[in-house]
Amino acid sequence: MRTGINRQFRLAVRPIGDIKESDFEYREEPIPSPAEGEVLVRTIHLSLDPTNRIWMSDMPQYMPPVEIGQVMRGVVTGVVDESKNPNFQPGDLVSGLLGWQDYTIVAENNILALTPLPNPLPYPLTTFVGLLGATGWTAYFGLLDIGQPKAGETVVVSAAAGAVGSIVGQIAKIKGCRVVGITGSDEKCQWLTQELGFDAAINYKTADLERAIAQACPNGVDVYFDNVGGSILDAMLTQINLHARIPLCGLISTYNATEPVPGPYHYNQILMKRARIQGFIIFDYLPRLSEAIRDLGQWIDQGKIKHAVEIVEGLENAPSAILKLFNGDKKGKLIIKVSEEPI
Repeated sequence: MRTGINRQFRLAVRPIGDIKESDFEYREEPIPSPAEGEVLVRTIHLSLDPTNRIWMSDMPQYMPPVEIGQVMRGVVTGVVDESKNPNFQPGDLVSGLLGWQDYTIVAENNILALTPLPNPLPYPLTTFVGLLGATGWTAYFGLLDIGQPKAGETVVVSAAAGAVGSIVGQIAKIKGCRVVGITGSDEKCQWLTQELGFDAAINYKTADLERAIAQACPNGVDVYFDNVGGSILDAMLTQINLHARIPLCGLISTYNATEPVPGPYHYNQILMKRARIQGFIIFDYLPRLSEAIRDLGQWIDQGKIKHAVEIVEGLENAPSAILKLFNGDKKGKLIIKVSEEPI
């Protein structure tokens, strides 16, 4: 009989406004044992992402919301602790959409939710929930498939110091574009231009945004990669060029809204400039993930792309650390270290 405690965070109530630690319920249960066909995965890293806030809400979305009382959903890297499935062996490193807990049983009918990771690992394990995981895939397909940037064009990225935005800007530079990032501090602006190679960066909290965008983009904006929506999208619409493309990745400025959010006041510019705005979810691109993994891996090996990671130690800190996604208190990919990697 297996002994030990499986720590969990379950959704206690649906958030109203900002996420609060009290929206989660901490629980301890015995570590489960897998039945025939099942796999027991020990979580090593837990990814914290803005989409967690969507999953916590009872609203129309791209997958079922987390139900009250369920273990909070999250992308993890982990190690197979025990297996009764012939496709996995103890010690295998995997990634998947599992949960905020130490151990997860993956049922036989859901075994495709686990992605085996290379052995030996060619990059740090955190890379597989970041640059070579959903974060990197989102940046890659959103920019290249929907944004379709061409060399010499101007690409603007909001939430540019975040996990997805920082990668989008670097890919745009690889493709020969002028890249402008929008972020929330002078320190992050400096990081984008001096460390990641952006051509310019704008602190939206202190700048006259329309004027600053016009100054940073003297030839207008051809591609705007939108992570935030709201007033920043509205300002961008005044600066877009004819036939601009706007990949809509996220609306983080509105996720905690408690009142109806107004549409863009400059919505008419989509018509006047014959712009295309298209929302997307990374699940749309699952059949093509090998393309992103191939190119992103090549750019890592060539030193053309950097991956910033902020690691918070301890599963117990997940309910407080997730607030960093909304208050701007981080750079790059936010990850909880739940347990040690196998030696």
